[in-house]
Amino acid sequence: MPRAVILTNPASGKGRGVRRRDEALPQFRAAGWEVEAHHGLDADASLALAHEVVATRPDVLVMCGGDGMVNLGLQAAAGTDVPIGVLPAGTGNDFARCFGLPLRDGAAAARRIVHGRERSVDLARIGERWYGGVLAAGFDAVVNERANKMTWPRGQARYNLATLAELRVFEPLRYTLVLDGAERELDAMLVAIGNGPSFGGGLRIAHGAELDDGLLDVVLIKPVSRLELVRTFPKLYHGSHVNHPQYERHRVRKVTIASPGIVGYADGERFGPLPLSVECVAGAVRVRA
Repeated sequence: MPRAVILTNPASGKGRGVRRRDEALPQFRAAGWEVEAHHGLDADASLALAHEVVATRPDVLVMCGGDGMVNLGLQAAAGTDVPIGVLPAGTGNDFARCFGLPLRDGAAAARRIVHGRERSVDLARIGERWYGGVLAAGFDAVVNERANKMTWPRGQARYNLATLAELRVFEPLRYTLVLDGAERELDAMLVAIGNGPSFGGGLRIAHGAELDDGLLDVVLIKPVSRLELVRTFPKLYHGSHVNHPQYERHRVRKVTIASPGIVGYADGERFGPLPLSVECVAGAVRVRA
């Protein structure tokens, strides 16, 4: 009998995590799976629990929550033969989008895990930490920093206000990049390092990035006016920003990025101040979808 262990973030999506888990459980049982359900009290407890679960070698470790919860699962499963599955229940769900998973139906997502194939995909590694999506290290990261310091309002509205506040004062940033050993200095509005194509709930900043090509997509948006930045933003949902004259893309195995005062975010998590060195690890994790 195959065994699945579901780890849930009960705070995801104002309770959506619990609802998605409860929708999924009958699907596993009906298909003859043994299934366990757990949750940690906080991120540290959930990470420790994920490592404990992987050590028991289940047939799949299922992460129920948003991109941050999936990121915890990646830390535990990367480099092992234990595949992860995803029950999307967050705001962005960008890792789940890479596999075309149903975002609002826990039962349908569970069936994709039960009947799906395993696929080896790449991950990006910074030191001993992994991410599956995109590292934000520019205007988008500055917005994240501002939003995280705000206590009001809650949810997406907080990020909208932080975006408006930053737009009033933001200036191009000075970057030093080392792209597969070649150093370059430039000014840009943002630099994003994609293992996958999207962040922020479907913003395809690294449009064209593939999860199994062994490469990172380094995307630059070179200096534009604040008004032009606002005009360009909606194009990210379709990937049509790639036609903008200030867009630039490099595909590399390793990149080091530095910019004074900027903090990098990936999979919705704070990875720390630049400089950061990012490398692509081919086939680092197995995903059942």
